[in-house]
Amino acid sequence: MKRFSEKYIITKDMTWEELGGGVSRKFLGYDNQIMMVRVKFDKGALGAPHQHFHTQATFCVSGKFEFEIDGVKKIVEAGDGVYIEPNLLHSAVCLEEGELIDTFSPVREDFLTGVGPSYFGDKK
Repeated sequence: MKRFSEKYIITKDMTWEELGGGVSRKFLGYDNQIMMVRVKFDKGALGAPHQHFHTQATFCVSGKFEFEIDGVKKIVEAGDGVYIEPNLLHSAVCLEEGELIDTFSPVREDFLTGVGPSYFGDKK
């Protein structure tokens, strides 16, 4: 398994990795300490409730999402951000088709194995 990304990630040259459930992603950069991922959601796509030991910061590029973090729900739209502390239960529902930029620390080793996260449904 490769331990770091290329120095330049040109997303127009990349194909979307389908995760199932109307969710797909592109890796934007990572090493052992940090990972950034572009995630595309169809309207109605769900990031089911889950938790992980990683710190997560998310930027909403487009669309509208209902996030629930530690029992508190908020609507997030383009230009908004989300911070998720390690081990907090969280989820998201896509209300209007859109894209998120997720950043994790440390790297999501589970993402690098090529297996889609179970909270997005079965990988196609």
